Amino acid sequence: MPHLSRRLRAALLATASLTLVAAAALPDPEPLGIGDRLFPELGNPGYDVLAYDIALTYHGSNTKPLDAVTKIAARTTAPLDRINLDFARGTVQGVEVNGRAADFGSKNEDLVIQAPRRLPAGVPLDITVRHTSDPAGTAGNGGWIRTADGLAMANQADAAHRVFPGNDHPSDKAHFTFRITAPEGLTAVANGLPAGHTRNGPTTTWTYRTEHPMATELAQVSIGRSHVHHHTGPHGLPLRDVVPAADRATMEPWLKKTPAQLEWMERRVGRYPFESYGVLVADSRIGFALETQTLSLFGKSFFTEPAYPEWYVDSVMVHELAHQWFGNSVSPATWSDLWLNEGHATWYEALHAEESGGVTLERRMREAYKLSDGWRADGGPPARPDAPAEGEKLSLFRPVVYDGSALILYALRQEIGAAAFDRLQRAWVRVHRDSTATTEDFTRLASGIAGRDLTAFFEGWLYGAKTPPMPGHPDWRAAEPAATP
Repeated sequence: MPHLSRRLRAALLATASLTLVAAAALPDPEPLGIGDRLFPELGNPGYDVLAYDIALTYHGSNTKPLDAVTKIAARTTAPLDRINLDFARGTVQGVEVNGRAADFGSKNEDLVIQAPRRLPAGVPLDITVRHTSDPAGTAGNGGWIRTADGLAMANQADAAHRVFPGNDHPSDKAHFTFRITAPEGLTAVANGLPAGHTRNGPTTTWTYRTEHPMATELAQVSIGRSHVHHHTGPHGLPLRDVVPAADRATMEPWLKKTPAQLEWMERRVGRYPFESYGVLVADSRIGFALETQTLSLFGKSFFTEPAYPEWYVDSVMVHELAHQWFGNSVSPATWSDLWLNEGHATWYEALHAEESGGVTLERRMREAYKLSDGWRADGGPPARPDAPAEGEKLSLFRPVVYDGSALILYALRQEIGAAAFDRLQRAWVRVHRDSTATTEDFTRLASGIAGRDLTAFFEGWLYGAKTPPMPGHPDWRAAEPAATP
């Protein structure tokens, strides 16, 4: 999830949605969802996506819709007469299912497709959608973000379907291929590894493929006047940083830090889980950083703002890097499991900050403990967060899922000891690599490694309205939550 800067965490962006679908003859389309407690209409039942192949044609202006073809290879998991895809902010020009033209319509943020015939469970499902992908009017909504020279993506939590149709829930991870066509002078990048580029007159088509499954909310495509810096990380890992060409020299000192940051994380949790890594610097005043898979997104001002000390910038870079293990390789099964992403990334951010000259971990956790009851009152307990406010989807990213969730990990280490805690961290990302996992999976694994039932411990820390006593620190006190006006 996005790591909001401390200045801007309170300035949560409002979201809105607009579906512009050219409906064919399909009566009474109905939106569906998989029943996520926080986003009930997100995701769709009846099929499992195996792969996306997304072709985007950029016409040289970040205000014009892109032409797009999204191909989805899936497998049915239940009999289907209609197929729902999450999609908004684009015009659908045609749909095919298993090679045959299909009728379609829209309702809310669902594209609803009539299958040519009733599809039984367990059969291949190939869907092709010809559509536009519209960056206009998306400020604050997620999906495309405009940069000074093009576009990039920020899809969390529920915004990938503002760019392309799909099953937009982290529980359905898939492999991705991107084919991005852009005018001469622009460079396109995406998740994964480059698979070649071809010139066709005044345009170039760039192809990228992921080697590991990815949640839709972690997809990244950047188009702009960019410099791509290739270097090498631990074990020969390909590193690829993408920065505005004009800022290459300014960014270089920060980009040099990535190999050491990777080594630092690998010493704590094991081998980096993906095929490449890098930093994407967008010439845009976004107020957050974002852990898009293999290519973490930062706004340029994050590296140029003189008020940010070096240790702080380093620690936030580590936060997004840590997400590659916690959140990307091991993805949340539901959005209520968000604390597993942000709590772990904040934990390693805090450890790195302590080592590089920032506030000590104990001091940061003591301050978090003081504020924890207030955070729980404002946004719910860490593993049962309140739903985002209407029109404020990013309000899901509250302090309780950052420092309030790292506080749980601090308490757990106090409870089971540092050695068992370190084994748990490594086991968690090893056992659930390239998959999804739940809060219950984490608590079960923790109990097994600790050698005792931790149910009572986790019940209070994950779900309690009040913060339990901190093991080893009986003197720590929570402040009384401020009264709601």
